[in-house]
Amino acid sequence: MPDSQPQPHLPSNSPNPSGGLLLCGARLTDGRTVDVRLGGGRIEAVGTAGSLAQGPARAGAQRVDLTGYLLLPAPAEPHAHGDTALSAEGPGPASCTPEDVRRRATEATLLQLGHGATAVRAHVRVGDVQGLGALNAVLQARRAVRGLAELTAVAMPRLLTGVAGADGLAMLRDAAKMGAAAVGGCPDLDPDPTGYVEAVLEVAAEHGLPVDLHTDAADSARLSRLAAMAGGMRPGVTIGPCAGLARLPAEAASRAADQLAAAGVTVVCLPQGGCGGTDRRGTAPVRLLRAAGVRLAAGSGALRDVSNPVGRGDPLEAAYLLASAHGLRPEDAYDTVSATARATLGLPRVRVEAGFPAELLAVRGDHLPGALSLAYSRIVIHRARVVARTSAVREYCNSAAATEPGLPRQGRGEVP
Repeated sequence: MPDSQPQPHLPSNSPNPSGGLLLCGARLTDGRTVDVRLGGGRIEAVGTAGSLAQGPARAGAQRVDLTGYLLLPAPAEPHAHGDTALSAEGPGPASCTPEDVRRRATEATLLQLGHGATAVRAHVRVGDVQGLGALNAVLQARRAVRGLAELTAVAMPRLLTGVAGADGLAMLRDAAKMGAAAVGGCPDLDPDPTGYVEAVLEVAAEHGLPVDLHTDAADSARLSRLAAMAGGMRPGVTIGPCAGLARLPAEAASRAADQLAAAGVTVVCLPQGGCGGTDRRGTAPVRLLRAAGVRLAAGSGALRDVSNPVGRGDPLEAAYLLASAHGLRPEDAYDTVSATARATLGLPRVRVEAGFPAELLAVRGDHLPGALSLAYSRIVIHRARVVARTSAVREYCNSAAATEPGLPRQGRGEVP
C-alpha cells in the first residue's frame, strides 16, 4: 500500500534561523505525539501536537514535519577507530599519511553522523612510525566537522614500559598537550600490562584526562588488577571491548564484573565485532555486567577496516544486536548507545524535555523496537540544527510487473 504519511520537509539552509526550529507531530517513546521547539542549541519547549505553532513570536520558525517519526535522544559513538576507518577497500596496507587519515576520519565521522551519532570518540595510535601524525590528522578532521558533530580523540601508544616504551610514554604526554581528549591504549600488547596501565593513569592524572583502555584478555586476575588501579580515578576509566570476559568460567567472570562495578569502570562492548583480529571477535557478557551494576555502553568498533571490512558504524545496529542476540530490552539496548555512551564521553544527558541539549534523532517508526530494526530513514539534529537526513524509498510491483518492464507500479512507500 502507498505510504499515506508525508515525508518531512527539511530547512534548505544550514544556519539556524532566528525563529528557531519547530519539530511537528513527533512521536515519543511513551506514545505521546508532540511538537518540539528548539533554539540556542537546546530544547525550548515540548507541547501537544499543534500547540507550539501558534502565535506571532514563532512565525519565523522553520518547521520539520515529523509525522510518522519516533523522536529520540541522539546516540553517541564511544569506540571508533578514526585512523584506520574506511581503509579496507584500498590495495595493500592502509595509508598512514596525514592527508589520507584526515580524509578518512572526516568521511567516517560524517557516515556515523548520518546514522545518528552526533558525538564520536576516535581511538588513534601514536608513536612508532606514525608518531603524532595520525593524531594531528584526526584533530584536523575534528575541525572540519565542527558544527556538524563532536569528534574527539584518544591517544593510544603501543608500548609504555621498559626501554622500548620510553618513546611511547613521551609521545603520550605530547599527545595530551596537542589536544587528545583522553589517553589509553592496549595493555595486552605491552610485556608489562600492569606497568602500562600505571603509566596511562599517571599521564591522565597529570593532564586531568579520562582513560580509555582496550583489553580482550581472558584473565580475571588482570581485570581485577585493572579495576583496583582504576578505582577512585577521576575522571573515570573506560575499558572495552572486554570480550575475554565471555571466555572465563562463570564464577570468575561474575567476580570480575563485581570488581569492575565497585571501581566505577565503564565497559564499552562491541556487539558488531571488529576491534582485534578475526580470532578475537566476540561480545562481552552484557547481561552479567549489567546485573553486577557495571555501567555498560556500546560502540560500533571498526568501520570497514581490516578488522571488520563490512563494519557499518551504526549505533542502531549495535543496539539491535544487544536486543536481538543478547536479550536486552529495547529500551536498555538503546540506552547503551545514547545516554550511557554520552556519559562515557563526558557529555550532558539528553531527554526530550525543555532545557535539555537539542541532540536528537528522528527515526521512521512508531515505537522503539521497530526503530532498532536497522531503520534507514533518519533525521539527525545537532545543536538545534538539522545536520543530516537519510531517506530510503521502497517500490512494490505486481507479479507481472516484476517480469515485464514498463507495467504500472502497485505501491510505493518509505523504508523505515
